[in-house]
Amino acid sequence: MEMSLLEKVSESCWQIPAHGTMRVPVIIYGSEKIIQQMDQKVAEQASNVASLPGIVKASYVMPDAHWGYGFPIGGVAAFDPDQDGVISAGGVGFDISCGVRTLLTGLQEKDIEPIKNKLADLLFKEIPAGVGSHGKIHLDKNEMDKMLVGGAKWAIEQGYGKEEDLQRIEEGGCMPGADPQAVSNLAKERQAKEMGTLGSGNHYAEVQVVGKIFDEAIAKLLSIHEGDIVVSIHCGSRGLGHQIGTDYLKEMVLCAQKLKIELPERELACAPIQSDLGKRYLGAMRAGINCALANRQILTHLIRKVFSYFFPNISMPLLYDVSHNTCKVEEHSINGGSKKLFVHRKGATRAFGPGHPEIPKDLKEAGQPVLIGGSMGTHSYILVGTTQSERLAFSSAVHGAGRAMSRSKALKEWKGKEIIKSLEAKGILIRAVSERGVAEEAPLAYKDVSDVVEAAHKAKLAKLIARLDPLICIKG
Repeated sequence: MEMSLLEKVSESCWQIPAHGTMRVPVIIYGSEKIIQQMDQKVAEQASNVASLPGIVKASYVMPDAHWGYGFPIGGVAAFDPDQDGVISAGGVGFDISCGVRTLLTGLQEKDIEPIKNKLADLLFKEIPAGVGSHGKIHLDKNEMDKMLVGGAKWAIEQGYGKEEDLQRIEEGGCMPGADPQAVSNLAKERQAKEMGTLGSGNHYAEVQVVGKIFDEAIAKLLSIHEGDIVVSIHCGSRGLGHQIGTDYLKEMVLCAQKLKIELPERELACAPIQSDLGKRYLGAMRAGINCALANRQILTHLIRKVFSYFFPNISMPLLYDVSHNTCKVEEHSINGGSKKLFVHRKGATRAFGPGHPEIPKDLKEAGQPVLIGGSMGTHSYILVGTTQSERLAFSSAVHGAGRAMSRSKALKEWKGKEIIKSLEAKGILIRAVSERGVAEEAPLAYKDVSDVVEAAHKAKLAKLIARLDPLICIKG
């Protein structure tokens, strides 16, 4: 990104003042090095978002941002329904509620070392992965609607998990306000055989070891210690979420034309929150969130089953589950008062600070866990939300490393087989459906996740707690 376009606010914060049709400024978080690595399109897209009706305070850009559909990925924006605020399908994205959850195991690296290859093989066998992969669970129309309303709660009622899991998932594992009738039959058909599947792209299931603790007191509250084995899952709402995005983007383009909403670009198609279309999209998008929560819950069950084959008495409690790619109604401080806003987080994580009422009671003192995924050969991180994040970006933080190059360019740079071999030499076992997919997701195709996390920590968007190192990675 061209730095001369930005005004420096602090070492970790930069801004583009409102100009032209922009209603609010753009605020970009990150070090100078991180921002220089962002493509110029991020500044353009964030400025376009700042022009949308009803936007409040600023259009925010997280340190892991990169070019996306309409909104930049790593973009955060809140809209006021009482000021003609809008909801944008492009501002949520196609992979609705793509997110990360991490499970504790109580194991140490020495416990899995003797069975590491067998564990990798069995995880790969039991977790359906890859483009269009199908699982063993097939839903009829009636059960599909129940899943879209119930989310992870529905999955646990079907036997895929434990009641206590719900306490460690945003919204208690069930997003209220979901409307299955607002989801097209095509979206439901695409999802009918995809429950409990990982998908492809940057989605993964990874066995990790806690490599370093940065804050002992908070790590203890989260029950994590150096040397612990944990398992992280990164995936979303699969075909259903993609189809909801596709369906509503078409409708929103027509709606914006009809209502004469001036769009800086077509991909920012949106509808007033209070309109019939806005309400229908919210109902469908919330159903997509529940689909993702149910999907990660079923994958959790499959992973627990595999671990219990090797360790019969293992329990594997859930540390936390966070969603990206959502629009949520939240209370935030505006001009000294409290206001309900519709907060879009596209490729960004909610990061409530200590004491927030929506944090589980036993984690309230720590702040909401923020789980940052790496990319096969790189570290992942655990952070917690801060009290400052509310003021800085509506309690939001980064979600991952963020791509540094396109998949097509990555394919020209690397061969999947060579990446798998080089990572194995470092003790990281990769099991993947496609070598092409491994090349597309090469670790160096992403920004340095450690730099991104450090930038988020220094900006006080979230506080760094622990580093996770990969041992086994199952890729789609």
